Amino acid sequence: MTRYAPLKRYSLQGLLAAGTIFAASMSLTPLSAQAAPVADTGQAIIHADDHPENWLSYGRTYSEQRYSPLDQINRSNADKLKLAWYFDLDTNRGQEGTPLVVDGVMYATTNWSKMKALDAATGKLLWEYDPKVPGNIADRGCCDTVNRGPGYWNGKVFFGTFDGRLISLDAKTGKKVWEVNTIPQDAALGKQRSYTVDGAVRIAKGLVLIGNGGAEFGARGFVSAFDAETGKLKWRFYTVPNNKNQPDHAASDDALMNIAYKTWSPTGAWTRQGGGGTVWDSIVYDPVTDLVYLAIGNGSPWNYKYRSDGIGDNLFLGSIVAIRPETGEYVWHFQETPMDQWDYTSVQQVMTLDMPINGEMRHVIVHAPKNGFFYIIDAKTGEFISGKNYVYENWAQGLDPKTGRPIFNPDALWTLTGKEWYGIPGDLGGHNFAAMAYSPKTNLVYIPAQQVPFVYKNQVGGFKPHKDSWNLGLDMAKIGLPDTPEARTAFMKDLKGWIIAWDPQKQKPAWTVDHKGPWNGGILATGGNLLFQGLANGEFHAYDATNGTDLFHFDAQSGIIAPPITYSVNGKQYVAVEVGWGGIYPFFMGGMARTSGWTVNHSRVVAFALEGNAALPPQNDRGFLPVKPPAQYDTKVTEQGYFLFQTYCAACHGDNAEAGGVLPDLRWSGSIRHQDAFYNVVGRGALTAYGMDRFDANMKPDQIDDIRQYIIKRANETYQREVDARKNQQNIPANPTLGVTP
Repeated sequence: MTRYAPLKRYSLQGLLAAGTIFAASMSLTPLSAQAAPVADTGQAIIHADDHPENWLSYGRTYSEQRYSPLDQINRSNADKLKLAWYFDLDTNRGQEGTPLVVDGVMYATTNWSKMKALDAATGKLLWEYDPKVPGNIADRGCCDTVNRGPGYWNGKVFFGTFDGRLISLDAKTGKKVWEVNTIPQDAALGKQRSYTVDGAVRIAKGLVLIGNGGAEFGARGFVSAFDAETGKLKWRFYTVPNNKNQPDHAASDDALMNIAYKTWSPTGAWTRQGGGGTVWDSIVYDPVTDLVYLAIGNGSPWNYKYRSDGIGDNLFLGSIVAIRPETGEYVWHFQETPMDQWDYTSVQQVMTLDMPINGEMRHVIVHAPKNGFFYIIDAKTGEFISGKNYVYENWAQGLDPKTGRPIFNPDALWTLTGKEWYGIPGDLGGHNFAAMAYSPKTNLVYIPAQQVPFVYKNQVGGFKPHKDSWNLGLDMAKIGLPDTPEARTAFMKDLKGWIIAWDPQKQKPAWTVDHKGPWNGGILATGGNLLFQGLANGEFHAYDATNGTDLFHFDAQSGIIAPPITYSVNGKQYVAVEVGWGGIYPFFMGGMARTSGWTVNHSRVVAFALEGNAALPPQNDRGFLPVKPPAQYDTKVTEQGYFLFQTYCAACHGDNAEAGGVLPDLRWSGSIRHQDAFYNVVGRGALTAYGMDRFDANMKPDQIDDIRQYIIKRANETYQREVDARKNQQNIPANPTLGVTP
């Protein structure tokens, strides 16, 4: 843990006597002095600064501050950074992983839940493991088949798979030790088809902790703990009650039956849709309080009126819940977004630190969830200490200074007013999965913040769930980018992105770094007074942590959304990051991919050092070039086709049929030219092995053809714009005969 004070040397005995381990405040071990191999991983993570050459856990330490004391690379020489090595990945989809480094070996998870072990000094592949996730699983998740990272514990590496498994591998050989299915099929849960696992595992006290996603499709959230040695289930904590308020025979029973259930309507759609509350990102163990913090997501469906009849706070949605690590026993909760109807998940990174509050040093949680407020909460008790909006928001007028409960803007309660609401933040939040960082040298929290508005409106005709699609309770024709040029121009003006250097003591920004677009990657802070961050435009940057000055940038040839790490091998410090565009962002990117300066995804791991002579291969940015579409389409069915496209297709292939450069842009697909060819792909599942599921169980052939007619319409409307964009931005001649088709 880290004191909110200048770096000093403390005796470990004195720190333990004070009740707090300030590992990150100790002096930096010289880079030339490599520590002994990791044996007891739990103690090694707690005392991470005794061996700063490693990166042993998702946030490096249990505090998840993403700060490393390594300082060989610093403000004075960051401009001398070179590409030391790169390793091309075998899937050009989104990469969100945090690699781990243990004794000179890097363990990286990639898209499709694959694991790579690399020599951390050279990038040489040591071994790899493919769990062979079925391709048709891809449409069970809202936001790409990403994976955020592995866990390491006493000679084994662990990772979750997109189809819900948890796998343990021998760290030296990559051979499987054990495998379990994390998704229960009991009567209380029901056989929900939508569960996925893409979050990083956390490991504490010999227990592997994992959550899941799926709230957009109809899921009930839970977190499970498995024995790291055997894979045996130790406990499970459900985050929302079951629909009959009966025991699940789980650690959460008392809390759900006696605290949570009464905050839900007994007749809302949640009783059929699972309620949501999935924990798809942050799970944190705190050795200071000996508690595990669960960061809990949005409701299912999103629409509060349909979900719970507009009744109750709906615990534990939008909350942090503290539980005992050995048993999963409930201790306390703090709900940040009661009555959630904006997709304001609280799954964003939970971070602990020590800081002065009214002259007294306190151990606290700091949190910047989607809803736009920066919270400071007592880590032991869950007591609200303070909160302030870190970005502009229009859904609340502030927080109650005693309870931290939001003071709602009445107009923002769109499910109850029945009116359309232009929300800021939108569903992507003021901060999403991109990791923030903290530096004990500056006492600042660095937030990758964004402003992406969203239009909320009740689903026409009441809530009608659709199998194999998002079920939000929203008018799907209103979400995403506006379709008219005027509305799109206004929307684009509201898109923003920053690094906010947030002073938690003053609860205000110290300074900001403005980005050209809203898409941030995660952030790393180091003892060299540096911040490292990748951006969606493909640039990788090193900034001065004291003032935000840009000291170094590198063109990685593809968007970066993953967080960097730093480590050292044989006295040489490296900074590494996974490169690859994806996640939820392509849904909204559409034409913005062209204005960002690239259109093709190149997934790889890159590593930088002060010495290096590697160079990336020549860049290909031509991507899915526009093919002149058929001129004729049935105008009578395109409106229905638009609704069906937004319901079933947009999450993968882009809002308004404009893809973001990851998955195929259907406007230029050869299959839209022939009804049978299109039905063969969409209806019969000709491409299921590649992640394109079949939809003949959910739509009739004429409905699938309505989608085809709508895509042809959009292709005609946007063809010349796309040709001109490539000609102007890539300085290549426009050739309407060129194209890439599935």
